Amino acid sequence: MSANALDVNAATFEEEVIDASRTVPVLVDFWAPWCGPCRTLTPVLEKLADQYQGKFRLAKVNSDDNPQLSAQYGVRSIPNVKAFVDGELVDEFLGAQPESAVRQFIDGLLPSAGEVLRKRATALSAAGDAAGALALLEQAAQAEGHNDAVYADMAEILLAQGRVDEAKAAAGKLGPLAGDDPRVRALLARLDFAGAGREDAGALRARIEAQPADLEARLRLVRIDVAGQRYEPALDQLIEIIRRDRKWNGEAGRKTMLAVFDLLGAQHELVGRFRRKLASVLN
Repeated sequence: MSANALDVNAATFEEEVIDASRTVPVLVDFWAPWCGPCRTLTPVLEKLADQYQGKFRLAKVNSDDNPQLSAQYGVRSIPNVKAFVDGELVDEFLGAQPESAVRQFIDGLLPSAGEVLRKRATALSAAGDAAGALALLEQAAQAEGHNDAVYADMAEILLAQGRVDEAKAAAGKLGPLAGDDPRVRALLARLDFAGAGREDAGALRARIEAQPADLEARLRLVRIDVAGQRYEPALDQLIEIIRRDRKWNGEAGRKTMLAVFDLLGAQHELVGRFRRKLASVLN
């Protein structure tokens, strides 16, 4: 067997395939000793594993010995090669394939130069080296300017350092479809609320107490509370704004509430609760 390939079973699959794929693509070769096409494909896979020198990992699963893995991943015919990236099954092919086709399949899984730099930057950021991470992300942006993940990472690190204007500039380089990603929507929402905490919350509360219909003061107080991660009182204020005048300022109350939902994420307890309140107010 190739030095860059290993046998995997049900007990080691999570570590050797799922976890390992968060660092490097993993090809899982489902095979069996009696399978003639497997004997044709396996040498090709092992040869390429050696040639690519660790750019991908080859994991071999004897489907006869591991029927539970075969069933879990829908293996109905072998050889069946399944590709895992970042803990997820992303692609596969069936049957013995020529070396050129297998090479093309592998090349499609490998990260670009920019993505390699981005992953290194992620590791540096996690270790507390924000400056090093930002330097690598700048290199990644130069190598691959269309990678939205690079600019999102950059904006998140800058925002965490309180460099709001720079974070907004990085986010401004995101492509038009980046907002489809929940992580990017949350980032944009955080940037939108960033800096609001510098306003005088006490003065705004006094204004609201004196004039409950002052929706501008309520909205400004919402932004302060969100910036301070006081989400429930902020959402309560937004419900009140919508209740008093749902169309005020271009539906600012509803739109701001949706931005807070994006920030919190769909699974947050407050999101479910206040979606129901919003529906009740609107209907």
